Amino acid sequence: MSTTLKLTHEAIEVEVDGEPVGSVAMNKTIETPVEPGRHTVLLRDGRNSNRTETFDAADGETVAFRCTGKRFLPLFLASFFFRGLAIKLIRE
Repeated sequence: MSTTLKLTHEAIEVEVDGEPVGSVAMNKTIETPVEPGRHTVLLRDGRNSNRTETFDAADGETVAFRCTGKRFLPLFLASFFFRGLAIKLIRE
């Protein structure tokens, strides 16, 4: 009798203004339309997340962010207790 092992890697979930808009896999990009104005973006990877980031979008503008989990040692260690420090969002 044969057995199957199935492994699934969940991508980082993306929320804009508190609503889920999709997910982004490692080294991939997601684009989603937003209305001009002020918005918030939050990323979740299981229990890990970033601090909610606020941004203003002008009509026709592309607002770009890059996310990373790389942190210097004290923040990396603190992220085990404060999950909002686990993912860093950098505006490009």
